[in-house]
Amino acid sequence: MNINDIINKFLQDVKVDLHQNFDRNFERKAFFNQKWPTNQLPNRRGSLMMRSGTLRRSINSKVQGMNVVFTSSVPYADIHNDGGEIIVTEKMKKFFWAMYYKNAGAVTFNVRKKAMANTERNRRLSGEAEKWKALALQPTGKIMKVEKRQFIGDHPITRGIIKRNFYRNAEEFNKLIINMARPRI
Repeated sequence: MNINDIINKFLQDVKVDLHQNFDRNFERKAFFNQKWPTNQLPNRRGSLMMRSGTLRRSINSKVQGMNVVFTSSVPYADIHNDGGEIIVTEKMKKFFWAMYYKNAGAVTFNVRKKAMANTERNRRLSGEAEKWKALALQPTGKIMKVEKRQFIGDHPITRGIIKRNFYRNAEEFNKLIINMARPRI
């Protein structure tokens, strides 16, 4: 084992540990200990960041030279991780209307009273449908603010993971140096 092998092992160890911890941020619904802001739209399938799991599965990590690089193949990863503003498009409005009709259509009716049944499920669905409708009624070109829900980046815990791996690999480097310095008989 030579010095380059130890450096590569260190970078691979950091990559694996950071990837696991960044992945766990989705379970924590936080960037380590910093909770994500809550979403205005209720979700029966978990948090905003875990509706389909596509974003979580899209995160890749690799070692490039002396760096560990994290990437995502989905276009919305950056806006979630950093926050920002997006402009409402016609395509978005069509999606909002589709979600409105999906939620409004799931409401059950009392046939005798010819009105919506007064159930907890209906109240939740109609509330969700109204929020989708409000989004759909926004004018094209309006700027919407997307809250920052960071899942990858610098944090004291990230730095701790790197330090822990550094010291573990430094011990191996130290042993290599000692073995190289020993007189051979």
